[in-house]
Amino acid sequence: MAKYQSFEEIINQQMMIPKQLLLQYRQLGMDEQELAVLLQIHRFYLDGNPFPTPEQLAEYLSFSSQDCSKVLRKLMQKQFVTIEQKHSEQLVINESYSLEPLWEKLFAERTISYSDDKKHTENLFPLFEQEFGRPLSPFEIENINIWLDQEEQAPSLIKAALREAVLMGKLNFKYIDRILREWKRKGIQTVDQARQHGKQFRQGQVKNSSSTKTKPKRDVSLYYNWLEEDL
Repeated sequence: MAKYQSFEEIINQQMMIPKQLLLQYRQLGMDEQELAVLLQIHRFYLDGNPFPTPEQLAEYLSFSSQDCSKVLRKLMQKQFVTIEQKHSEQLVINESYSLEPLWEKLFAERTISYSDDKKHTENLFPLFEQEFGRPLSPFEIENINIWLDQEEQAPSLIKAALREAVLMGKLNFKYIDRILREWKRKGIQTVDQARQHGKQFRQGQVKNSSSTKTKPKRDVSLYYNWLEEDL
């Protein structure tokens, strides 16, 4: 009887892993380190911890917590993992990792074409990190993914908005988001349209500056004055 109970305990501690994940992770553009981190996230979730830290994950991996943080950023860049926020009854925000995007890519019919379809978006993240001079946080990565998926912003327009923020000297995600919203509100869908809009704005600025010479005004950008409010 004691032996039966011990075997039952062993069985109860087993974790189910989809066979497709082990067979197709390379087709999804995933390496072995990323696969190991995903499996650990899944295990932590089953154990009641939906938001393990890199340090907690690294305790069960062969690489450091710093490397684990890098892998987590890659997983979010590739849209295998997202961060969800839920409010408890006490209005406390609880965060958790979600593997739903991974399962969707794994079991959806478009799995095979996923890698090719997403290649042109992956260089967005290194570009942002280059301009910001640091690695992106998980929430910043999630912000870019929201632009791409939920708001259906073209990667070229996101790059253009980043460039405008750099030129304006307002390099933050809130400002970039407001640029993209302004473009969407005005029906701007291509980089050429954005450039034309900027050209019209600059011509208007020249007329305004020539007609008001009595009072010096603060210098404005040569590109887009999207908002009057400074961030």
